[in-house]
Amino acid sequence: MTGSAASQGKRAFEECLGYSFKRPELLEEALTHSSYANETGIPSCNERLEYLGDAVLELCVSEILFKNHTDYSEGELTRARTSVVSEPPLALWALEAGIPPLLRVGKGLDRQGGRSNPSILADAMEAALGAVFLDGGYEAAREVVLGLMTASGEPIPERRRDSKSRLQERVQAKWELPPVYRVVGRSGPDHAVSFNVEVNLPDGRFLASGVGPSIKAASFAAAESALSALSGIEDEG
Repeated sequence: MTGSAASQGKRAFEECLGYSFKRPELLEEALTHSSYANETGIPSCNERLEYLGDAVLELCVSEILFKNHTDYSEGELTRARTSVVSEPPLALWALEAGIPPLLRVGKGLDRQGGRSNPSILADAMEAALGAVFLDGGYEAAREVVLGLMTASGEPIPERRRDSKSRLQERVQAKWELPPVYRVVGRSGPDHAVSFNVEVNLPDGRFLASGVGPSIKAASFAAAESALSALSGIEDEG
């Protein structure tokens, strides 16, 4: 990515977060994978920020859920938090925010598709939240997390009865873990892009897939189809 394209990408990323960095070097570090640091000899990568961001994210989500779900038991709060801070939703946040082309990864990892690796994307998302915390403090980080949760249809500030929420409640009631979403395809030009998202049970079994003009829309479409598929699986069990 050229310098001007990278700058535009970072501005778009900041717009998605709803936060503008006063210290852009923190964002640069958050987007630097260890493979790039090792290849180029630069002194830092995003691992320390990821460590911090993981703690910041858990605290922010815990507070948001606690304040907005006064009817939730401890177990419900814990399950809701797990559904937000786990790898799949974090990777989706990273994709929707435009992180992949901004990541600085080593050449070998890049050839292996490192930019689309869910673990690497989730780690970068956590690192970015750690960077927001260092740059703007807890309130800034909380507002960013709140915005991301709201945009992705997470259960705030009230119980949502959309397809993703209904699927999550049914899956967690039987398997005690949320369903797993994964982006499996992208096609079409940038002005008419189409995403393909599949949703699986926590044990890895395929449930359904959905297509839409955004990852969010495709996820909801997959969840809607999965609700019907889940009925058959529940009848079997």
